[in-house]
Amino acid sequence: MAALRNALKGRLLDEVAGMTIDNFIVRPKRLYVEKYQQPEAWETLGAEDRAELCQHVAGLPSAFDDDELEAKQFDRLILQTQLAMLRADASFVRCQKTIRTLAAAREELNNVPMVAAEMELILEIQTDDFWEGITLPMLETARRRLRRLIKIIERQARKIVYTDFEDEIGSGTTIDLLATGPGTDKARFRAKVRHFLKQHEDHITLLKLRRNEQLTPQDLVELERIFRDEGIAADDDLERIKGEMGGLGLFIRSLVGLDREAAKLALNEFIEGRTANQIEFVDMIIDHLTERGTMEPSLLYEAPFTDFDEQGVNGVFSFDEAKKLAQALGDIRARAAA
Repeated sequence: MAALRNALKGRLLDEVAGMTIDNFIVRPKRLYVEKYQQPEAWETLGAEDRAELCQHVAGLPSAFDDDELEAKQFDRLILQTQLAMLRADASFVRCQKTIRTLAAAREELNNVPMVAAEMELILEIQTDDFWEGITLPMLETARRRLRRLIKIIERQARKIVYTDFEDEIGSGTTIDLLATGPGTDKARFRAKVRHFLKQHEDHITLLKLRRNEQLTPQDLVELERIFRDEGIAADDDLERIKGEMGGLGLFIRSLVGLDREAAKLALNEFIEGRTANQIEFVDMIIDHLTERGTMEPSLLYEAPFTDFDEQGVNGVFSFDEAKKLAQALGDIRARAAA
């Protein structure tokens, strides 16, 4: 356990050490960054230290060289598994199943040298004996040895379908096709809009959406004008967006997401002075908002939030606090609706 603790401590220290005060995002958190760039700060971490790290340091940009997304996702999976073990949480079973599935996917790529080198561990992970005697250091060893192999796994295994029939061509007929526009294929339409928004991300209205600033009716009128003039959406598309998404502002927010610092600021009341479990819960909400822009309060009672407690938010916060948290999510949504 001491070796595991030292390894994790060294990994986190390296990440904080890679944060430069010259970065404008890091600079406001200079006090905390400089504190945890000192090795002695990591010797004994109390609840207050963990809260500071979660609230002020986590998520800041770092020069630490570890930019493989798939490897980071595997790191997180192993960490969640270790935490589930320590807490005797039911989510351990789900994490175990995911790890075994990933190991099975690697086994199929035994012709790859770097996979073949770890085949003994890959096969062992898929056995019941491995999990019956599992320990935190064993999981850490698996993480270090397998994290770089995640990226070579095919995301989807497609079954090959063979057919054996003859084509039959009938007489030709004329078919009148219905008019098609950008709204016909929703996925392609969203991709088209996302590409357009990326090219105009400095537009004042888009910045307001990202920063969780209140939109005005004039902002939405201007957005609709731009969409029409640039040929991004016709009147029918705009009306459909309003009906399905609750407005153009919410539709765009779902594509561009919410700035992480803006999300933290909106939920600061539920981070400041909270327990580590509550901070982790809110951090998952911030992740959702950063990616999708808004969040329905009902999701607080579904997985992965029920991994903390089967009652979801009500098991982590008091009833009144849960209501206030739902209201905060509603306020975030309202700012984009105008």
